[in-house]
Amino acid sequence: MIKKNYLVLGSKAWNRRVFDEAISEYPGEWHFIDGPEALTIETVSKISPRYLFFLHWSWKVPDVIVNNYDCICFHMTDLPYGRGGSPLQNLIIRGHRTTKLTALRMVEDFDAGPVYLKKDLSLEGSSAEEIYIRASYLSAEMIRDIVETELDPQPQHGEPVLFKRRQPSQSQIQRPKDLNALHDFIRMLDAEGYPRAFFEYNGFRYEFSRAVLYDGKVIADATITPVERRNI
Repeated sequence: MIKKNYLVLGSKAWNRRVFDEAISEYPGEWHFIDGPEALTIETVSKISPRYLFFLHWSWKVPDVIVNNYDCICFHMTDLPYGRGGSPLQNLIIRGHRTTKLTALRMVEDFDAGPVYLKKDLSLEGSSAEEIYIRASYLSAEMIRDIVETELDPQPQHGEPVLFKRRQPSQSQIQRPKDLNALHDFIRMLDAEGYPRAFFEYNGFRYEFSRAVLYDGKVIADATITPVERRNI
């Protein structure tokens, strides 16, 4: 029997870890790409994958690849609810404690493609990175299901609810309503490559990470740096 080829793409360290620990052990020949420079039609044509799986990817995939291969991404909402950017942060700031991880086929419009399957995903945890890692391992389970069953994706149903990608300036702490809201705000921004929750005071910037809510207090690590002065 000829082995099928598969290609997994992920830009974070935890994506590579779940690939090495789980996905690469699945039947077939598995390949991994960790940045946009290597994602070319020449590379993909040489591998000739049955599926391309995008675990965490922030760059536009060339149309020639999307249009000629089954490209599957994983979105952290119950689509069509939550199409758009920063799904984890948009969910937590809206008070969600659970969500669905949706595996869908990539099309020209972001997050609008047909759905292969959905699985429950908890949004609890001490940091966004913890949730992203959890989602990566859940994505690995979903990849196995898709590969084993050759699922046919089904169109999305319902009225889309759109999320906007958060900007770095939105990480500034703005009078949270209570300690729970403050804890959620810090943890939802606590991941590699994301702007941490912060405020500025008297010429210094205070950034927070590793927050816990304990005994009526939020306890967190703080990094304090001088604010660069701008010439006016």
